[in-house]
Amino acid sequence: MTRIYLNGRFSVQPLSGVQRFATEITRALSRIWPIELTRPELLTPRVSSASTPVDMGFPIRPCGHFQGQIWEQIDLPRAAGRGLLVNLGNTGPLFLPARNSRQIVVIHDAGVFSTPRSYSRQFRIYYKTLHRLLTSGRTRIVTVSNFARSDIASHLRIDPAKINVITEGADHATRLPADRTVLERNGLEAGKYVLAVGNMAPHKDFAALDHLAATLPQRGVKLVISGGMNKRVFDTDIPNLQHATYVGRVTDEELHALYRDAACFVFPSIYEGFGLPPVEAMEAGCPVVARDIPVLHEVCGQAALYGCMPADLTSRVLAILDNPSVAKTLRNAGREQVSRYRWSIAAGKLLDIMREEFSVC
Repeated sequence: MTRIYLNGRFSVQPLSGVQRFATEITRALSRIWPIELTRPELLTPRVSSASTPVDMGFPIRPCGHFQGQIWEQIDLPRAAGRGLLVNLGNTGPLFLPARNSRQIVVIHDAGVFSTPRSYSRQFRIYYKTLHRLLTSGRTRIVTVSNFARSDIASHLRIDPAKINVITEGADHATRLPADRTVLERNGLEAGKYVLAVGNMAPHKDFAALDHLAATLPQRGVKLVISGGMNKRVFDTDIPNLQHATYVGRVTDEELHALYRDAACFVFPSIYEGFGLPPVEAMEAGCPVVARDIPVLHEVCGQAALYGCMPADLTSRVLAILDNPSVAKTLRNAGREQVSRYRWSIAAGKLLDIMREEFSVC
């Protein structure tokens, strides 16, 4: 029987979109794992006790001597040996040690090709090269939306039919109790702010909210932005919206409270592989305004209002603030839409790929 290993590099990284996907789908996979199969091992770099990975439901095996990308390219494939290696975070080893070794790599988007100015030169070169080389016969590519599949296939020049799609989940957004101290700490009042969430990369286009940020105070409403910035990855400065309140990175409990108590959520991003924050907002019962791009129509369906230009986003937000019936309709539509995004469903699809493509059982 084929042994299965999970690339656990994500478990020692800061929690962001890709790491969220990897963490939640791993936990869900551990809950649905068939009892007749040997449980996978989570292979991780050796780290200090202060950075020990949290419990993911599978046995954790620290291995190797390196860290980061070098660990992933040298130590990880050695530890996986002849097994099936599952990589959930955009990267994976280029060379597998055994002739019959196979791997799955989840590539979340083609951002380094489609929005190259968002990324540092070093990051861009590494990921473009890596993704091109990973499309070999021994690697199965998986992604998170039909849009991402089409975009990845186009840039990597591969048949879209050879890419599997596993949509993300949203049920983590309300799993932990809401912590309203984040509102008190930042002088926020329930129903008196519009929320935006994401890192500060250029393609997130928070600058498009400048018009909204200047308009909201006239109604006694604030624009609140939550998110961080990794300058090793993204090539940008944080946009300075004079009328916005920045709360930075927050805990899951605090984010739950921010979503729940917001008048609405706005997502101005011009490029996504999936777009997790809008469905997190829907999960928490928050009306959503999203950028008018194909992937967000795919993910959010009829449960969001869409705008293209900055003034459009502002008018959609004001439509929600001024019309309680519109807000109520969007909340109800959002709850229905988000019911299809569950980590147990995503984990089940991943298990199906292991079974169908690699005959693990």
